[in-house]
Amino acid sequence: MDGELLTLLRAANPWLENPRAFPEAARHRIPSAFVPRDVSAAAEWSTPGRAHLVVGARQVGKSSVLWAWFRDNHRAPLFMNAEEPSVRSWCRSATLVASDLAGLVGADTPILIDEAQHLEEAGLFIKGLIDAGLPNPLFVTGSSAFDLESRTRESLAGRATRTIVHPFSLKEIAAIMHDAAPLLRESRLREAALRQMVVGGYPAAWLSERPEVELYRLMDAFVVRDASDRFHIAHVDAFRTLLRLVASQTGSLVNVSEWAGICGVARGTVDDYLTILADGHIVTLVQPFVGGRRAELTHRPKVFFRDPGVRNAALRQFQPFADRLDRGAALEGWVAAELAKVLSPLAPLDTLRYWRSRSGAEVDFLVERPAGLVAVEAKAAALRRPALSRSSRSFIDAYHPRRFVVVNLGLDHAERMNDTDVRWVLPEAFAGPHELLDGPD
Repeated sequence: MDGELLTLLRAANPWLENPRAFPEAARHRIPSAFVPRDVSAAAEWSTPGRAHLVVGARQVGKSSVLWAWFRDNHRAPLFMNAEEPSVRSWCRSATLVASDLAGLVGADTPILIDEAQHLEEAGLFIKGLIDAGLPNPLFVTGSSAFDLESRTRESLAGRATRTIVHPFSLKEIAAIMHDAAPLLRESRLREAALRQMVVGGYPAAWLSERPEVELYRLMDAFVVRDASDRFHIAHVDAFRTLLRLVASQTGSLVNVSEWAGICGVARGTVDDYLTILADGHIVTLVQPFVGGRRAELTHRPKVFFRDPGVRNAALRQFQPFADRLDRGAALEGWVAAELAKVLSPLAPLDTLRYWRSRSGAEVDFLVERPAGLVAVEAKAAALRRPALSRSSRSFIDAYHPRRFVVVNLGLDHAERMNDTDVRWVLPEAFAGPHELLDGPD
């Protein structure tokens, strides 16, 4: 290890020489308005001999989640910032790094490699550290799944845990409202859900008095820095146009040919851009449900932004929910985002789908949970009586889902339809999404 690198690591990790400096130093890396995150995979983070990948979109709070865990568990890490040229140069050899770490920190010291997508062949390097017998718990963050996960998916099979950090969920926001009286809490949760439909859940935007400014900055960072610099997108204007198209047609079937014509690029280019947006945690491509019936339309996905605030930044529309002309799309997009935050990336049955038949019958979302199939419809109306659409009834008759949920703005009601538990719920029900999807019938 050369002297310049050692000086850099000592400056970034003052607790190496003064362990008592750690708690205070960690506090400086955690926002003062930190909202505790719902990270179930943290139970495995003490496991040595494995890499713990923490991924998500830019500025979603990945590092804050880890520093809070280090602080709460009194585990001072060795912090390595992969944006530093000297760190990238050092990390060209996993064997060398493993040897140097053995002489620098104890075996129980967590190693944190931040922004690992900047490393050359990040997956192979991380695999090399594990295969070299690195005894330390190894934490790796990456702001884009496109760079980090595509290189680690195969090489780290069986060697890594994977945690996706999302923008704030309504459940996480609800957790900091525990001191509110029941009626006040219900009202505040409704307000929070409606605000999420406008500004989303990115920490900087949610906690700001001017969320639109933060979201424009985020969009600019993704388009200019990530898309043009890191992904080497040649047609940045076409990429911006595609973002606006996806935002204006959220919840619609993907039409690559039409979008390619509007953007002035080839079909394959639009496919590539959609892959970048999906792998970068900007959009979700919801695939169709195939239940074995020939009447189903089975090939084209629907597209949603993973955060409503980013969608509205692309549209440049931040009107309150009640004043919007696209309330249906705003509610449906918010439901898609909240459902995506619940699903495990490792459970093959834990997937989000939609259903549409060739006759036009449609159900917005299907969640294939281990406990059974759950269907979800979004209705941006203050319903007054429990009625199901013909499409909903057709789906229930054909597939007998365990539960059918209608998210609406006015009715809270439950009843049985044959073997299906049918519930009309308000948006605030997503403060307990697991109970909504998996709770007793």
